[in-house]
Parts: sequence; C-alpha cells; structure tokens
Amino acid sequence: MAGEQLKPVAGLLLVLNFCMYAIVLGIGGWAMHKAIDHGFIIGPGLHLPAHFSPIYFPMGNAATGFFVLFALIAGVVGVASAISGLNHIRRWDLDSLPAAASAATIAWTLTLLAMGFACKEIELRVRNARLKTMEAFMISLSATQLIYIAVIHGAAASRRRS
Repeated sequence: MAGEQLKPVAGLLLVLNFCMYAIVLGIGGWAMHKAIDHGFIIGPGLHLPAHFSPIYFPMGNAATGFFVLFALIAGVVGVASAISGLNHIRRWDLDSLPAAASAATIAWTLTLLAMGFACKEIELRVRNARLKTMEAFMISLSATQLIYIAVIHGAAASRRRS
C-alpha cells in the first residue's frame, strides 16, 4: 500500500529531473557551441600558447570547460535514466526496478561529479548568468536525483514487506 502512495511522488520527481536535465543540456550545448566557435584558432606556422588547454571556454574560468563537459555527460545519462524510470513508473513492479535504479544511480554519480566542478567554478567566481543557472541546476539535481532513488527503493522495500 505504501508503495502505491509513493508512485505519484516518483513520477513527479522523474518529470522534474527530466526537465532539469534537458535545461542543463540546452545551456551546456550553448556553452560548447560558443567554445568551439570562439576557441583558439591555430593557423599554419603558429604555435600553441604556453598554457594551452583543449578545454578552453571563452566565458567563465579555468573550471568551466570541465564543468560543461561533465554536465553534458550527466545530462545525457540523466535523460536516459528518466526514460528508463518512465518504464518503471508505468509498470511499477520489482522486475523493472533494477534497470531504473541502476540508471538513476549512474546519472546521480555523474551529476555529483559535475556538481563538484560547479562548486570549483563558483569558488573561482568569474562566470556568466547562464553558467550560474547551470550550476544551480546541477546542485539541485544532485539532491532531487538522490530523493528519486530513495523513493523508488522505499516503494520497493514496502512492496517486499507486504
């Protein structure tokens, strides 16, 4: 009975996480596009700068490239975990739980990694409003994804007891 009461909570968290991961992908895609268009241009006969970084972003600070890259990876895996979670919400049985829980856990760990770079980027201070928005979403996602994992496991535990 308690497992059925958690189904709407899991569904709401799933939709929320999907939307936030989609926004992260949109902002991260913009940042990657800008970095590619406005990065270092090395022509024939020119040498790389002394402190050249292949993850150079014209906006932000030294952590921006790593943050954007890992946020994009976390976003793609997060969207994939939401699709797997949708199947679990639809079926809502113990057979669909392992796939949804493992995908959600992998997305959460990648989100934590991106959140770590977001914290470093915040510490270094120089960044624009879009990056600040993406940082806020990654920090929020680290919490909401963990709550989603706890809810689907809690519902499964209550179904096993009954």
